Amino acid sequence: MIDPQDASGAEPDSRWSMPRGLIVILGLAALVVTVAGIEVAASILAPVFLALMLTVAVHPLPVWLHRKGVPPWLATIAAIVVVNGILVVLVLSLALSVAQLATLLPQYADDFTSLIDSAQSFLNSHGVNSSSAQTMLSQVDYTKAFGFVDGILQAMLGIFSNLLFLAALLLFMAVDGSSYGSRMSIVTRMRPDIATALSAFSLGTRKYLVVTTVFGLIVAVIDTGALWALGIPLPILWGLLSFITNYIPNVGFVLGLVPPALLALLQGGPGLMLTVIVVYSVINVIIQSVIQPKFVGDAVGLSVTFTFLSLVFWTWILGPLGAILAIPLTLMAKALLIDIDPSTRWVNTILSDSPTPTPTPPVTAPRHEKEEP
Repeated sequence: MIDPQDASGAEPDSRWSMPRGLIVILGLAALVVTVAGIEVAASILAPVFLALMLTVAVHPLPVWLHRKGVPPWLATIAAIVVVNGILVVLVLSLALSVAQLATLLPQYADDFTSLIDSAQSFLNSHGVNSSSAQTMLSQVDYTKAFGFVDGILQAMLGIFSNLLFLAALLLFMAVDGSSYGSRMSIVTRMRPDIATALSAFSLGTRKYLVVTTVFGLIVAVIDTGALWALGIPLPILWGLLSFITNYIPNVGFVLGLVPPALLALLQGGPGLMLTVIVVYSVINVIIQSVIQPKFVGDAVGLSVTFTFLSLVFWTWILGPLGAILAIPLTLMAKALLIDIDPSTRWVNTILSDSPTPTPTPPVTAPRHEKEEP
């Protein structure tokens, strides 16, 4: 019988049952359908993803407590209490701050009108009598201008609006997570590549959340102190906002800057607004643009461009919560689509911020039982 070989003597590749181009097209089509399904079910899947990320973040806590001799059930309860306590404090702080802002903004209505009149007088005194400029200024509405500020805060509060559903998810996930270690031991023996990908996702997510939380707290404390020293109203609210928006890569700094800058404009004029912008820029550029990316890059291994594209993608699908969870969700997708298969791990070299190729973990060959004669 003739052995099927090509002219070079190499055996044909029998791994592909159809052309690779067709496989790529079918894969992209399946990806489009999956993305459309996630977007339709975003109201359900977004809290699920948030609960999953929080469960991954606090998973070391019950493990550490168990090693200290705490019973597993008590360690699980402690993790649940910690996570839900953080959520409750965050939601109550945002709700109280939004209520305070709602009572504060009407006090600046006259200041806003005076500011528009001053802008029109400035244009007229400098010979700018363009009807289009005057029409544009006359259409600037107080409610629309500060509707943007209120919209930012309402979006942040809406992320945690379904608190009961999120608390229930955290309860169930924490209970299931108590046996995560033993399950992963079994998966490691049966499918080492899958175990490696999932472990890398969990470790990268925890590193990212820890680094972002630490730097977010630093930025929030410094911003709050600076705003308090400048006399800007509600400095704690804007510090809390800067802490939350620190989880939004690339554009979070701008979202946290807009509300206090607008209040500074109304309270002290353009000079105070410029001071707030400069102070925020110095603080955030040094911490968020110079120091933090170094630690985040080491934790997640994603390039700046891919991080920004991830932000746009997940925000489009899941809304405001997608912006906060963009990096963890990207790490999860990378683990399930790339890291899980050794033949596709070369893609990590393109996605990462370093040209160093991702090392392939050793794969334990399965042991074959001895055949009986």
